[in-house]
Amino acid sequence: MAMYLTPEEKEILEGKKGEALAKVMKTLVMYGETFGATKMVPVTGAGGHLVTSFGLSVLKPVYNLMDQLIEGGALSQQPFSVDPRPLDPNVPANLLQRLFFNIMYSKQEDYEKQLSKLGLMGKDAFTCTCYMEEVGNIPQKGDVLSWAESSAVVYANSVLGARCNRNSGILEMFGSILGRVPYFGLLTDEGRRATWIVEVKTTSIPEAQLLGSAIGMKVMEDVPFIGGLDKWLGTELTDNAKSYLKDMGAATASNGAVGLYHVENLTPEAVEQGTGLVSPDAKTYVIDDAELKRVQSSYPCIWKDENAKPKLCFIGCPHLSLSQLNQWTDRLAEGLKTAGRGKVAIPTVFTTAPAVLAEFKNTPAYTKLLTMGAVISSICPLMYMNNPLCGKMPVITCSNKLRTYTSTRYYTEDEILYKITKGVN
Repeated sequence: MAMYLTPEEKEILEGKKGEALAKVMKTLVMYGETFGATKMVPVTGAGGHLVTSFGLSVLKPVYNLMDQLIEGGALSQQPFSVDPRPLDPNVPANLLQRLFFNIMYSKQEDYEKQLSKLGLMGKDAFTCTCYMEEVGNIPQKGDVLSWAESSAVVYANSVLGARCNRNSGILEMFGSILGRVPYFGLLTDEGRRATWIVEVKTTSIPEAQLLGSAIGMKVMEDVPFIGGLDKWLGTELTDNAKSYLKDMGAATASNGAVGLYHVENLTPEAVEQGTGLVSPDAKTYVIDDAELKRVQSSYPCIWKDENAKPKLCFIGCPHLSLSQLNQWTDRLAEGLKTAGRGKVAIPTVFTTAPAVLAEFKNTPAYTKLLTMGAVISSICPLMYMNNPLCGKMPVITCSNKLRTYTSTRYYTEDEILYKITKGVN
């Protein structure tokens, strides 16, 4: 084999610590060699994260695999969180949609029992924003991770300065079980160098999801060094800045395949190394108001009737932070007051991590938001929209990730606010 293995790693591969662990090791070695990895490195993050959170009835091989791992004693060496649950009875759905949900996700309860045996960190550790303080799965700078959730990977790499490749589902669990991952790509210093310079030259702070979309579609899987954004976000990673980067990064990762970005004077490695992170032959992409307008106008609408009145709105993909929930509560109250309404004109679901929701319930804003007719949930909007009966509905969102993967229609936050308070198409 081309990859160097330590004596202990060779013993695992040879089956001296069990057949299940040997298969895990073999799989990760094959994965690493495919991408030119020369060795394994220890996983040092405090917690793992699994992207496969949904008990789809058709995923029988996954459940069989989990049984083999559990029976073989190949459990996660670190507690792990997992992406959001696909179901919530509080989220609007008609009888037929609910029936189809029950068929689609009929294995959810059984699967969650398997996850618990493998090392799930808690019964409510279901969120795509596992790095939130309230959730507690926060990597430290320099930590090596084994994650796959694209929005979490790009956030950990960029905002926290941890190191993680864009792994696939299940492979990231293998890394947590083995406690090792192949060394290549974004784990290396060279792999973290920027090959694009993005110059933000807008006349106001750009919409996070729209800016991320533009960057992702241009640079694809490359690493961008973003200049000019600190003018709007400042040079401190405040709650507002981190929320903005969360949403921007999710769009870069879903509209492209970005696993790491650097923001000049703001993100850890950019603060430490500055333009020294930029490769000599880096390309340049200028984003101004006209470019953002061009990008947004390029999004297709795949509704059967483009003029249909929206039946549902999702806000929070990735899950909202506590500060975002508070901000949306204030904005919604002001918007409804201006519109002369007491409740939202379009059923609106705000999504957030269960642990964040628990904190939000302790604030006056929680009751205020519910009073305005909103639903607050920890569901995965994408999993909701994967129901074919829901996918046919005209649903709107300010998430570019959700727009990319489903039939939802994207609008900026201001446009969304106008629609859910005014009740217009």
